[in-house]
Amino acid sequence: MMLINIILPVLQIAPQTVCYILAGSSIITCMSASEPQPEPIPAANINPARLGMNIQGMLPYLGLAGGVLALSMSAIFIRQAQAPSTVTTFYRMAIAALVLLPFFIKNARTENWQASRTWIPLVLLAGLFTALDHGSWSLALEGTSVANATLFNNIAPVWVALVAFFLWKQKLTRRFWAGLVLTMLGAAYILGSKMVTDQRFSPGDLWGLVSSFFYGGYFLVTQRVRSHIQTLTHIWFVAATASVVLLIFNLAVQRPLLGYSAGTYAFFVAAALVSQVGGYFFVGYALGHLPAAVVAPTMILQPVLTALLAIPFAGESLAPGQIIGGISVLIGIYLINRP
Repeated sequence: MMLINIILPVLQIAPQTVCYILAGSSIITCMSASEPQPEPIPAANINPARLGMNIQGMLPYLGLAGGVLALSMSAIFIRQAQAPSTVTTFYRMAIAALVLLPFFIKNARTENWQASRTWIPLVLLAGLFTALDHGSWSLALEGTSVANATLFNNIAPVWVALVAFFLWKQKLTRRFWAGLVLTMLGAAYILGSKMVTDQRFSPGDLWGLVSSFFYGGYFLVTQRVRSHIQTLTHIWFVAATASVVLLIFNLAVQRPLLGYSAGTYAFFVAAALVSQVGGYFFVGYALGHLPAAVVAPTMILQPVLTALLAIPFAGESLAPGQIIGGISVLIGIYLINRP
């Protein structure tokens, strides 16, 4: 409850404040874009109001970092659970919706439904995109490696940037495109993808690519609605809608929903609390304060972390040369976030 009450209030970054994320570091600095960088201020002379503004500016980036870490655990939970991947994904969404229901009901009292109801259909659309994204990605994990499935899923930034550029006329700098290219190439190295050397797609690779379209759709829709609907309301509707869609799918293809071991149910719960509640709450919060064309490419760090976690948990390994890919990813993320 305390976590929700602390993060839930809507915080805005000052219009003239820019934040710099140092590549490979958790250090974030914020300063006024209209003023030269100030000299260090003695601790005794620190202005509490300015300090509060700096902390306020950091929160969307911290939320984005937390979302990346939580979502990077998704593939590990699916692989460790002794159940069909789409069943694990269904429980992930359903348990998350149940856990969040009391908070949603409490939060609904403060939601401006008169203004928000016009945006609910788009929130439901985000939930549909989430179900299609996770469903197809889960099928990818059944047919290819964790690394490949996660890489193809995270091609989503390409679709987000193209839509933002061609349809919304959003200006993207050369630095942005250079960073995007470096990020994608670095991820390909890290994950040992066959995208460059092998033009053939296995069924799992193809499902991973399909999932990227729906993943990009989630980002684009969420950017449109998050400034009009509170974060908790958004993630509850997304989880509830996705769980209904995935339930229908599993019943239609006759995948069993019951009869699993206690350990498997524990992974269901972990996937719901860590990757769904934690991951989507923080990403949803970040999308409410940062452009989707910045958030989506930054999320490419998710497959990097997933690949590293897959070494001990899924028996996959990284060649020494793939470390170069990690450096490329970090440089790309730095260029994308640089003003």
